[in-house]
Amino acid sequence: MFHRESGYYKTTYKADMALFRLPIGKVAVGAIAVIFFIICPMIFDEYYLSIINIAAIAVIGALGLNILLGYTGQISIGHAAFMSVGAYTAANMAVSFGWPFWLTVPAGGCMAALIGTIVGMPSLRVKGLYLAIATLAAQFIIEWVLNHTPAISGGIQASIEMPRPVFFGRTLETQAELYFFILPVCVLAIVATLNLVRSRIGRAFIAIRDQDIAAEIIGINVYRYKLLAFAISSFYAGVCGVMYTYYFGIANYEAFQLPISIDYLAMCIIGGLGSVLGSIFGAVFVTLLPIAIRIFMENVGVFFVDGVYLAQVIAQMRLILFGGLIILFLVVEPDGLNKLWQNIRNYFRIWPFSY
Repeated sequence: MFHRESGYYKTTYKADMALFRLPIGKVAVGAIAVIFFIICPMIFDEYYLSIINIAAIAVIGALGLNILLGYTGQISIGHAAFMSVGAYTAANMAVSFGWPFWLTVPAGGCMAALIGTIVGMPSLRVKGLYLAIATLAAQFIIEWVLNHTPAISGGIQASIEMPRPVFFGRTLETQAELYFFILPVCVLAIVATLNLVRSRIGRAFIAIRDQDIAAEIIGINVYRYKLLAFAISSFYAGVCGVMYTYYFGIANYEAFQLPISIDYLAMCIIGGLGSVLGSIFGAVFVTLLPIAIRIFMENVGVFFVDGVYLAQVIAQMRLILFGGLIILFLVVEPDGLNKLWQNIRNYFRIWPFSY
């Protein structure tokens, strides 16, 4: 009834490294594709589709940060800054030169990758807390440049109105239309990451994360791969920023400040470092948590908090829960939600047997 490992033997290295090791994996992916591409747009209204859209955009950014943090072991607290680079690049290209979305999306990612490579240059000599401070400095520097360079940021408000993407002459306005614009990009990012971490580059990232000195001894160019990790991570961040800009219709630096970087850090830690599935779990969890807090406080919190201060309490509750969850997962389950999913999956892989 279940496709278990028994009876499926790998005879080649290629088969062992396959994306789907068991037939049930292909069936599960096909079922998920049918659910998200056919069923969800049919049964969900605009509100729920908007939540999925925001979560899908967050998945792209979380994947990029996890490549740097989870797979390469390089700490970054400036992820939102690279998102802003991609957002403003795409906004300027679309507004000033009339570029379509299929050019602005990669352009924003490439510009963010270039800036990320420059920021990552000190990564050979500094690591850990020092690297975190360096990326934090990059966050503040990029914010300052955007605020004080009207040619880039669009004037004193540092805002550029972004035209909606146009696909075959049709402007994408509704949540359902944006859903089919955002979801393919998210799926492409997931598939690209899955293949990247299984490649020679991904194995080099993991070797550097585990022990960079040993990796250098066996012939891995540590400096080159660290810069490559920063470039790839920043590319994902840039694409994420472009998608945010297209979705909200405006590029504004306030949407890419330090708290956003902390949110993406929380996504990776809560979901699971060094895991593609963990990035997805973390992005969805962190996206849904503020919504759940708001619904809970609006229905239950009114009995304990004056309505005048309810909005402030909801904002503070979000920060408190984020901090508490990061501490909880670091102490109780460092591998995050992905490890919990693996425990459930491993249980049913041997069920009903005990071995």
